[in-house]
Amino acid sequence: MKKVKGSLHHLKRSKSPKFWPISRKEAVWSVKPRAGPHPLHRAIPLGIVIRDMLGYANNMREARKILGQRLIEVDGRVVTDYKFPVGLMDVIHIKPSDEYFRVVPDRVRLLRLVKINSDESSLKILRIEKKTMVKGGNIQLTFHDGRNYLLRIKNPFEPEEDIYSTFDSVLYNLNDKEIVDHYPFKEGYISVVIDGSNVGVIGKIKNIRQIFKKVKAQVEIEDAEGGITRTILGYVLIVGKDKPTITLG
Repeated sequence: MKKVKGSLHHLKRSKSPKFWPISRKEAVWSVKPRAGPHPLHRAIPLGIVIRDMLGYANNMREARKILGQRLIEVDGRVVTDYKFPVGLMDVIHIKPSDEYFRVVPDRVRLLRLVKINSDESSLKILRIEKKTMVKGGNIQLTFHDGRNYLLRIKNPFEPEEDIYSTFDSVLYNLNDKEIVDHYPFKEGYISVVIDGSNVGVIGKIKNIRQIFKKVKAQVEIEDAEGGITRTILGYVLIVGKDKPTITLG
């Protein structure tokens, strides 16, 4: 996905990401997301989500009023900023109607909302972007949404707890703030393409061929109809062992 350029504080509609569901000729300016858990080229401001994707407001003033009344939660936390960047796998809760939506990859729009039930709303798939050793020999995992998780190691010389690698995925409980399950980036696991020309494709990983950098490794994915999609490892998110753990469509 091509990165969007613009000034520090403003963004013209004509320069906004193509997947945003807004009219480019209706006005000059759009909402520029604040710095947050997702980058500009893979995020949608919460105000646009409320106004244009969910249809709860006719204009940004109404969307800001809804947020100011503390009626919207993202990943279990009340958000009042209309510029807050919403991105991949985030869970949005509309408190008055008690509706839940997850941000998932889409073959046309890159990102879209899918309605989920309340039982699933506390779960989120996170991809491990970075591992760092911290004080005491413990390991800090950094996920794709900027969230950090401290993995406590009893014996740094034999770190039995460290079963994670970069680009693996975990099933995370937003309420308990704990890892529920772990999905390594291996052949046979179910994945979804989250970027590139094949975004939105869901299937089983058939082959991983690494030549140079891991992020550029070639991955073959077989969908339910037997079709093969080829992409790079950096564009793939593992979502389960035999089937997607969370709702994707």
